[in-house]
Amino acid sequence: MSDARLSVFKTYKLYVGGKFPRSESGRVYEVTDPKNNWLANAPLSSRKDARDAVVAARKAFGGWSGATAYNRGQVLYRVAEMLEGRREQFVREVAEAEGLSKSKAAAVVDAAIDRWVWYAGWTDKIAQVVGGANPVAGPFFNLSSPEPTGVVAVLAPQDSSFLGLVSVLAPVIATGNTAVVIASEKAPLPALSLAEVLATSDVPGGVVNILSGRPSEIAPSLAAHQDVNAIDLAGADEELAKELEIAAADNLKRVLRPQTVDFTETPGIERLTAFLETKTVWHTTGALGAAGSSY
Repeated sequence: MSDARLSVFKTYKLYVGGKFPRSESGRVYEVTDPKNNWLANAPLSSRKDARDAVVAARKAFGGWSGATAYNRGQVLYRVAEMLEGRREQFVREVAEAEGLSKSKAAAVVDAAIDRWVWYAGWTDKIAQVVGGANPVAGPFFNLSSPEPTGVVAVLAPQDSSFLGLVSVLAPVIATGNTAVVIASEKAPLPALSLAEVLATSDVPGGVVNILSGRPSEIAPSLAAHQDVNAIDLAGADEELAKELEIAAADNLKRVLRPQTVDFTETPGIERLTAFLETKTVWHTTGALGAAGSSY
């Protein structure tokens, strides 16, 4: 038998509604490393792909937001377990995407996995931090609790193809939102491989939808979409961010503006709270006399 064989090249696809479609446009674009060496062809998403992703995210929202916070934490932790099992693949892809040495790419991947675990631990704790009982005059309980905003469009950072992606995606879904993600245009492959992990984990289809292509083409339709409740502009340049913020105002979307972030630092809870709404409930305590509550 001859030792010669043809290499099997990986076909990268979008991730929408728990499935892996090609772009409905049929388009692809070349992905290269920082030295301009060809790595793969990635799908070039269209506005129709973006609309399909919003439909999938909305369909998944009820079940995901209705799950217990503890359950969401278990699901996120499972993603971290699976990333750990595919660590070497992501080290290679991050090294190629960002022009890093293997050791530096390994540090980035380890940090990304740890970031998943960190957010998994916050799912059932954030309510205690930002919610609580409010003092009011009268025989009432007044309780505030956080609830997810809804469908969130996320423009992933352009220069941090994996750690940055995880840092903006994980807090969105940890708090019960569903996401439509536009991966880094120049380095989308780690994001498209992350989709394979999500698809074989416990994350329900539609909770995360990942598109690759040009943010300038896809993002405006998401910003103007009436069924998108919020948008994270992390990966937008100044000109695009301004355009998207104007479009987002049409249905009063929450907007998280671009900011300079060192993704290697502990992230805090700002991205957890960015896409939460506060629900306040009043409830009578019953008759209050000199001895206190009747309960």
